[in-house]
Parts: sequence; structure tokens; C-alpha cells
Amino acid sequence: MKHYLQFNDLTADEYAYLFGRAALIKGKFKSYEKYHPLADRTLAMIFEKASTRTRVSFEAGMYQLGGSVVHLTTGDSQLGRAEPIEDSARVISRMTDLVMIRTYEQAKIERFAQHSRVPVINGLTNEFHPCQILADLFTYIEHRGSIQGKVVAWVGDGNNMANTWLQAADLLDFTVHVSTPGGYEIDEKLAFGGRTPRSGCYKVFKDPMDACRGADLVTTDVWTSMGYEAENEARRLAFADWCVDTEMMAVAQPNALFMHCLPAHRGEEVEADVIDGPQSVVWDEAENRMHAQKALMEYLLLGRVA
Repeated sequence: MKHYLQFNDLTADEYAYLFGRAALIKGKFKSYEKYHPLADRTLAMIFEKASTRTRVSFEAGMYQLGGSVVHLTTGDSQLGRAEPIEDSARVISRMTDLVMIRTYEQAKIERFAQHSRVPVINGLTNEFHPCQILADLFTYIEHRGSIQGKVVAWVGDGNNMANTWLQAADLLDFTVHVSTPGGYEIDEKLAFGGRTPRSGCYKVFKDPMDACRGADLVTTDVWTSMGYEAENEARRLAFADWCVDTEMMAVAQPNALFMHCLPAHRGEEVEADVIDGPQSVVWDEAENRMHAQKALMEYLLLGRVA
């Protein structure tokens, strides 16, 4: 049994398999071909953080694979009434086949997984967002081919997305150019779990324009993630120069893509001309959450399918 709590829980070979399966499963979806490998399987979705794309992509994806879904929040379950996480894990994992959790602290999902009898998927924590990067990489491959040897520019907060991009670069042999405002830098120890990353898997730039120079992919996120709303005004001031604009895209590779995990605030972390422009693939990226996660759920429950 495997859990998917961080990007580095899987190997490069497993990711190659997942990207291939995601393409095949997406092809079936686009051709209206029924594909129900998870018939009679149940996914439990547990939300402590609000969600649009995570809920829709997992729920629709599980139904499309022939399975069913149980949706839980802290407001309508014992999870919000101080029941120990370990007890919830023991009970929920006896009644379902797979659990997706979207919560705050990574420690919570790790404690749940330790006491679960079924695979657990990280739908987002403060520290990591592996399902989003899985979809982003699949989207890049779909549009441009292999990510190996490429450069991804991360412009903005040193948050869960940045941490996960670093793990992906270390594992899949590409480079991330990171540019964050002072005080919002990435935490290498957190991102890599105290391990020494592959030399050259990321570089830090004070100027976001320099981070974008020559990049094959430019990506960003909101300035204020869920749980940090009290810092909104301070972040708005600190991040003023970290808005991805047409000038940044102009110094990237001519065929560079732009991605954003959404929701987006036009005029803050990205200009409307960029996110709505010809280099943006954000809508493919959003849809691919569903297809990539279908491949992931199939793999966690059935292993490699011939």
C-alpha cells in the first residue's frame, strides 16, 4: 500500500507511468468511452480547507472511474469535535477504499496515514500540494514534451506550491528558478525533509525578471494562501514587484508556458494579459487535475494496469 502525501513519495519511473496513464484516461474521457476500473470502490474526501478544483476534480474523477464518493468536512463530522485523528483514520479506512484529505498542517495528514488501512492522498496542506504539481507536469508534457532539463520560473511566495516544485525538480531532473520577496523565501529543510537535494535543481534570484529569463515555464500563486489572511495587507506591499507581467514573459523562452493553480487575482500576482494570453494554459491545467488524479487513484488502488 502506498500513500501520496508528498511529491517525493513516488519515483521518477512511477511518474512516467502516471503521465502515460493520465493521457490514456483523458483520451477515453474525451472520446466519451466509459472506463470503470474502480467500480464498487469508495473515496472519502475530507476537507478542513475550502475547495473548488480539488473537490470537483476528485469527485467527478472518481465517479468517472465507476466509483463513489463520501464528502466530509469538519463541520459535519466528528473531525471537528475533537475526535483523535488516529481514531478517525481507523474508522474511515475500514469503510472506504481511498481517502483524500485537504487540511492545514502536514503533520495531520501524516498521522491519519499512519493509522489508515487504505491509501491516503494529500489534497493540499500548508506545506505541500503534490496533486497540483502532478497536474502541472502532465500539462507541460502534453504541450511541450519532456520536462527533463527544462527551467521552471517560480515567482511569488515560498509556499506549499514552491516546496513541491522543488521536490519535483530534484526527482525529475529539471531546474526551478525561485524568486520571492524578502521574508517569504523557501525553506530548503522543509522542502527536502532535511535531505541534500540534487545539485542545480533550483536557483534563487532576488529579481523575478532574472528568474524568468530563459524559462520554459513561468508559474505563480496567490500572494496570500488560505490560513494567512491576517497578513494580506503586509503581503500586498511586499509582493508588489512579484506580479507576473508581459515583460517577464517576454524574457522567458519564446514558447514558454504560463501556469497558475487558481484561483487567480488579476492585477496582483499576474496581469490579465498574461493569464488570459496565448501562453497561458491555466484552463488545461485546471482540467488536468481531474485526469492526473484519476491516474493516481487507479494506481494507488490497482497498481500498474496492463
